[in-house]
Amino acid sequence: MKDNYLTVTALTRYVKRKIDTDPHLRQVWLRGEISNFKHHSRGHMYMTIKDDNARIQAVMFSSNNSRLVFRPENGMSVLIRGEVSVYEASGQYQLYIRDMEPDGIGALYQAFEQLKEKLQTEGLFLDDQKKKIPAYPNHVGVITSPTGAAVRDIVTTIERRAPSVKITVLPVSVQGPQATSSIVKKIQYANAFPEEYDVLIVGRGGGSIEELWSFNEEAVARAIYASEIPVISAVGHETDTTIADFVSDLRAPTPTGAAELAVPSQKEQLDKVSYLAQRLSQVMRTDIQMHRKRLESLSQTYAFKYPKQLIAQKEQELDSMLDSLNKSLKARMEQKQLRYTHLKQRLDTQHPEQEIKTAADKNNKLLAELNRSMKQLFAKSESDLQTSINKLTLVNPLAVMARGYGISYSQDGDVIKSIKDVNEGDPIDVRLQDGYLHANVQKIKEVDQSGGRKEI
Repeated sequence: MKDNYLTVTALTRYVKRKIDTDPHLRQVWLRGEISNFKHHSRGHMYMTIKDDNARIQAVMFSSNNSRLVFRPENGMSVLIRGEVSVYEASGQYQLYIRDMEPDGIGALYQAFEQLKEKLQTEGLFLDDQKKKIPAYPNHVGVITSPTGAAVRDIVTTIERRAPSVKITVLPVSVQGPQATSSIVKKIQYANAFPEEYDVLIVGRGGGSIEELWSFNEEAVARAIYASEIPVISAVGHETDTTIADFVSDLRAPTPTGAAELAVPSQKEQLDKVSYLAQRLSQVMRTDIQMHRKRLESLSQTYAFKYPKQLIAQKEQELDSMLDSLNKSLKARMEQKQLRYTHLKQRLDTQHPEQEIKTAADKNNKLLAELNRSMKQLFAKSESDLQTSINKLTLVNPLAVMARGYGISYSQDGDVIKSIKDVNEGDPIDVRLQDGYLHANVQKIKEVDQSGGRKEI
């Protein structure tokens, strides 16, 4: 019986073989919602496809997802073509996705909205980032297909409006797998000569969203944004909108409209010059007439009719004004002289030299008074010192000893003040004026009230 048991690997391989050979599972068309989406660093996409009641693990390898024109996201409803197989390592069946597109909305439109949102978030559509289109360009570069109707419309319109403007067609492929790189390279080529081109027109004629798709590619949008030369987008018809329209410096509804926006109409400019010339002539005539009337009015004034009399009057007025000026100047000088004299008198009375002399006299007096006070203080201190010395002399034991007195000390060094402090036979020290005597007490006698002595 034990030989009938299978290994897990054998069972898994058997189930995988059964599923892989089932024609109904070799190609599955599935509608579901994405969840647990993960874009691996190696390029593979892992996700769960679910509906209200069930779910299945799914993988879309990079070789397949590189063709997607939109970015899968969690919660997105999608239509899937793939096959079902078993992943042996986990024994789990899963869906291997070959193709995928959004459900209910075109994949290209989804990709358009996603890129639009991304570039808008980065600020590539802001008005303050857009360059001004030159009013009078000398050289226009046209980046489009050399064989389409768009290039003929652009060139014809520019030549009609501004024959003097130079036109250079930079031919590109506007459709197909090479279109994106072709457009980007031509924009970069033109920017290699920024002094050569004043403005670039980038676009093509109308078509389906698939035919216009190269102008919705991120690489084209970033090339237009990075261009140092102002760019006018001219893609399709007026109702067509591409990412290039949002990121360019100016959007034209059609290629013909782009040419009209790129160059001014020579006829309109000449009409404008003619109109301004007429206005200028009219203004000048009016101005001349006004000044002529003013000149005629001035020629009738007193100054022009009687110039000698006017000069004589002005001469007399000048003399009067000079007299008034001299009188005013003299009065002003006298006033200043008086003020000067007054200030000099004040300065003389309050001259610093007098102040210094007065201060010096006061200082000498104070110094003399200080010296007298110090002498008196020294004399008093010296007298007080002598008095104190005399008082100390009177109580100085040495002075008393000089008169024949002495001080007795016991062997402990205590002063003997009474006969009760010693006993017969005790050694004592007697301090005299010039030294000590060492003695013994031979006899003790007490002094009575009358001064007599009696032995004890």
